[in-house]
Amino acid sequence: MGAFIGSLFFITMAEMGDKTQLVALAFATRYKVKDVIGGIFAATLLVHLFSVAVGQFLGEWIPFTYIQLLAGISFIGFGIWTLRGDELDGEHEKISRFGPFLTVAIAFFLAELGDKTQLATISLAAKYSSTLAAKYSSFIQVWVGSTFGMVIADGLAIVVGIVLGKKLPEKIIKWVSAVIFIGFGIVTLIRLWV
Repeated sequence: MGAFIGSLFFITMAEMGDKTQLVALAFATRYKVKDVIGGIFAATLLVHLFSVAVGQFLGEWIPFTYIQLLAGISFIGFGIWTLRGDELDGEHEKISRFGPFLTVAIAFFLAELGDKTQLATISLAAKYSSTLAAKYSSFIQVWVGSTFGMVIADGLAIVVGIVLGKKLPEKIIKWVSAVIFIGFGIVTLIRLWV
């Protein structure tokens, strides 16, 4: 259950202030919320399935110490990336011949490729697959946890955006998320030498 909770928490934090969270909010102003959440869920299931598979493969072939080192450095990097932030670049404004669900799903699938939440999912899958017993149970836990973390964060952006009807306090969200990532990265690295 630790892999599920860890993945849910870290991916929710990684998504705060991310480009795809801004895309979710933008799509929610054009389409029904259920279509936006459904599209996000479908795209995230596919992207994170691939990400967990890559992470599991890395976890099998790379010694645990190196995975911990990579995870610690990655978490610090994600914290810095969160502070830097992402911008929307008008991606949500493109006209689509698909319906709302497919439009959102395709946009999210493409936006997530190479994004920090995909890279965080790969790191988490590698970290939690360090033993043979954990390999099989952690695959599903990381996949489901990271998917729900993404949907929760994007759902929060939509709800808060609709309820408040004004700009989200993006700066505070970025700083809190960054501090959490950097803190866990430092703790992970310290555990290697203690």
